Amino acid sequence: MNYLAHAYLSFNDPGILTGNMISDYVKGKQKFDFPERIQQGMNLHRLIDEYTDHHDVTRELQKIFKSHYGLYSGPIIDVILDYFIATDNAIFNKNALMNFSLGVYESLAPFSTIFPEKFARMFPYMKSQNWLYHYQFHEGIKNSLGGLARRAKYLDETETAFQLFIIHLHELQQGYDAFFPDLKKIATEAFKSMDPV
Repeated sequence: MNYLAHAYLSFNDPGILTGNMISDYVKGKQKFDFPERIQQGMNLHRLIDEYTDHHDVTRELQKIFKSHYGLYSGPIIDVILDYFIATDNAIFNKNALMNFSLGVYESLAPFSTIFPEKFARMFPYMKSQNWLYHYQFHEGIKNSLGGLARRAKYLDETETAFQLFIIHLHELQQGYDAFFPDLKKIATEAFKSMDPV
């Protein structure tokens, strides 16, 4: 669950941000129960996920985890990408990540009455523990991978994934450097094409 990527690629638009952050908790036609701008955020979320899943670089990086985690290699890469976004000085320098994280929680809060149930239960923990900020630390990624294991039906452990993350840190960094500018370009173009509501 790459929450930082989805938050960053919401371009400071509260409705887009809300849709982008809750999209995984909204199934099928439930999307149409939400305001149009939030639906657009969900569409952007799904574009980001699809592009990430099928990019040559991320598919190559998944091979690091494939023998241990099979189809869960994609979600593991998603989590790890948030580490590299959080530590990317071209995006967040000095206190920028803290300010960005607090701004995300503040922007989401007015929409709390329409959060899907699972996201509504999780959001207070995300905010109080400042998940977005802590993705810059190895421990934050370890905790996030652990959260993935708790939510996934057939994933028993992620300690091995964390160790592989540490071992292959340089290779993963190179992959991020090659991939993320492509993702940002695609997401930016999609956002610009949306009609303002």
